[in-house]
Parts: sequence; C-alpha cells; structure tokens
Amino acid sequence: MTSLAGIAITLFMVFGGYIIAGGKLEIILHSLPYEMMIIGGAAAGSFLVGNDFAVVKSTIADIGRAIRGPKWKRADYQNALCLMFELLHLARESALKVESHIESPSESAVFQRYPKIAGDHEAVELICDTIRSILMNFNNPHQVEELLEKQLEAMAHEEAAGAHAMQKMADGLPALGIVAAVLGVIKTMASIDKPPEVLGQMIGGALVGTFLGVFLAYGVVGPLADRIAAVHAQDHRFYALIRETIVASLQMHEPKICIEVGRRNIPRHDRPSFVEIEEALKSVKKEAA
Repeated sequence: MTSLAGIAITLFMVFGGYIIAGGKLEIILHSLPYEMMIIGGAAAGSFLVGNDFAVVKSTIADIGRAIRGPKWKRADYQNALCLMFELLHLARESALKVESHIESPSESAVFQRYPKIAGDHEAVELICDTIRSILMNFNNPHQVEELLEKQLEAMAHEEAAGAHAMQKMADGLPALGIVAAVLGVIKTMASIDKPPEVLGQMIGGALVGTFLGVFLAYGVVGPLADRIAAVHAQDHRFYALIRETIVASLQMHEPKICIEVGRRNIPRHDRPSFVEIEEALKSVKKEAA
C-alpha cells in the first residue's frame, strides 16, 4: 500500500504546486486524453514488441504484487523453520519416514500444517527435490550448496524479468513524451494564422506531452519498477532460508542448530526471536506426538 500512497503524494505535490504557483489545470486536462493516448499507447505497444507473453503476464502480476508488498511475512518465516525442523528430524530418524512426505507433499500431514508454504510451488519443489537428492546419496555439502545457489539464481533471473521490462518502459517514456510534443507543435504550425492566445494554448497543450513523458517515467513507472525488484529481493530471502537450513543439515548439525542457522539468515525486520522459535518448536513436537 505504500506504493499507492507514494503515487498519491507525488500527484498531489506536483499538481498542487502547479496550482499554487498560478497554473491553470484546464490546459492540462484538455490535452491529457490525447497525450495519454499517444504516450501510453506507444509505451504499451513498445512493451508488447519487446517482451513475450510470459513476461507481459508476469509484469502485470508483479504490479499487483508491488502494491500488496512481499508475499512472505514474519509468521511465514517462522513456519518455514518449523517445517524444516520436522522434515530434518524425520530424515535423521529414517529415510523412509521422510520419503512419504517429500514424494507426495500434497498428501503430507507435515506440509498441510503449513498451507501457505505447501501452496507455493517453488518452495515445495526446492525442499522436496533437494531432500530427495540427498536421500539418493547426493550429500556433499559444497555440491548441494552450489546446486541450490544455481537454482536460486535461475529463480531470481526469471523474477527480475518484470522489473527489467518496466524499467525499459520508464527509460523510453521521456522520448515518447517528446514525440507527443512534436506532434503538438506540428499541429500548432498548421494553425499559425490563429490569434496569439489560441496559439499559446496549443503550444501549452503540446508541452503537456513532454511533461507527461518525464512525469510518468520518473514519478510512476520507474519507482514502480524499483518496488517490484525490491519485493522480489525480499521474497527471495525466504528461499535462501531453505537453502541455508538444508546445507547446515548436511554438515551433520542437529536439526535445532540447522534451524538456528536458518533463523540468523532471515532479514532483521522479519526474524523471529530465539525464544519464539523455541516455543514454536515445542508446539510442533506436541502436535507430532
């Protein structure tokens, strides 16, 4: 919601300052529909030319995600640690005990205790595929860490496509604003025989295109692209937590130590305290008993 608040503040301050300085909104409002059609339409067309359908679809989803904020909250990080504790504990007891859970996570009682994580394909795949590989004796800590690092890098690269596409659009908007302004000047030159006050309004309307291009680029689309990238970076830490916990388990640490390693890798504002994790693990043990 901070994104919407930021856009509202930007609009209020820009147009509020313009009005206070004695500017007239009539000229802007009169030209706005035509200039938006030229600039917005050209930007949308260029966006479609430069990106495939998958990127277009993900970018639209990313805009909503930027407004809502990160997917993973403080409680989700705690639940992820509890889930990993249960799975690592079962794996230490017996490979057969954990195998049923990773082969059919949708039917697993352990995964179903954490529905939000169970509903995330990337998280489930990361956990299950890695533990399955470990059970098949692919258990060298350095090799597993390298494998997970490459998998997370691939995920991050795919997730960055929307922000990159938005930033490219933002970079092009000032130039499209100039295109709209030039078209306005051409229209004005064709009416050079009109009175000065009419020509002044026409030139003012033409300059609205330049204003809109720059304003949309640096006041809306560019910051939105930055917000999308920031949200993805925050959510990416959730998957990094899974990686750190699994790698710690391969170094023959006890499940509790692995959970503490994972907890230390959570961003400070989302990191549950040591006491909170201890209480959560006690509850998990009671439910599993």
